[in-house]
Amino acid sequence: MKKFLLAVAAVVLGSASVQAADLAARYTKAPMMATAYNWTGFYVGGNVGGAWGSSDPSTSTVFDPAAYFASSSVSAIAAVGAQRVNSSSVTGGFTAGYNWQVNNAVLGLEGDINYFGFKGRATGSALYPCCAPDTFTVSSSVSADWLATIRGRIGFLAAPTWLLYATGGAAIAEVKGNFNFTDTFAAATESAAIRDTRVGWTAGVGTEYAVGGGWSLKAEYLYVDLGRSSVTSTNLLGGAFPTNVFTHSVDLKSNIARVGVNYKFGGPVVARY
Repeated sequence: MKKFLLAVAAVVLGSASVQAADLAARYTKAPMMATAYNWTGFYVGGNVGGAWGSSDPSTSTVFDPAAYFASSSVSAIAAVGAQRVNSSSVTGGFTAGYNWQVNNAVLGLEGDINYFGFKGRATGSALYPCCAPDTFTVSSSVSADWLATIRGRIGFLAAPTWLLYATGGAAIAEVKGNFNFTDTFAAATESAAIRDTRVGWTAGVGTEYAVGGGWSLKAEYLYVDLGRSSVTSTNLLGGAFPTNVFTHSVDLKSNIARVGVNYKFGGPVVARY
């Protein structure tokens, strides 16, 4: 009898342990899946920073025996007219772009438009070599209110949420230059203006870090070169003296350092265990 009771108890206990294991398997939650950030998708954002740069406006004229200037005055005007304008300002604006992630590489196309705020002026005077003590003065001013860029980006992931990239493409801005010449010899005056939407180039580097929920923070440096634009004028007014042809030109180069925030819409999220 005792053996029979022991056998029954063993069967009951074995059945209970099996049922307990089955219940544990049914009601234990599956392990959570981790998600890896994916950079593919369209994004918009804003940026703010600083810009510092320079321009080399120039004013020159030519020698003509029948015109206003002596040959020595032509070289003197060119020397004084080779001027330098420096500018620094706050910059900021809006960004939009699209990224494609391929393994640990991220390719992208980005555009932005920003307040630029480049502005400066320069003035120089000298004696006429032929006609001292008479003097002449050359003044220049340069400005550009806005800057837009269209750039490609190529980068690699230092970590799933940390992107390092290089960028380069076209830079576009309306560059304005104003020039004025005066002298004391015959109270002569000459003026000209340049207003040219320039298409130059830009290149730089940056880093971007995804903080979650589609948001990312970035820091970026760009170098911008908008090339040179020129204009000629024949509006020298010198009393009874004949006129002279002037040539004026302006260029613009700038460095930009800025930080920004982007928001990415949708895009795939890769699940991993």
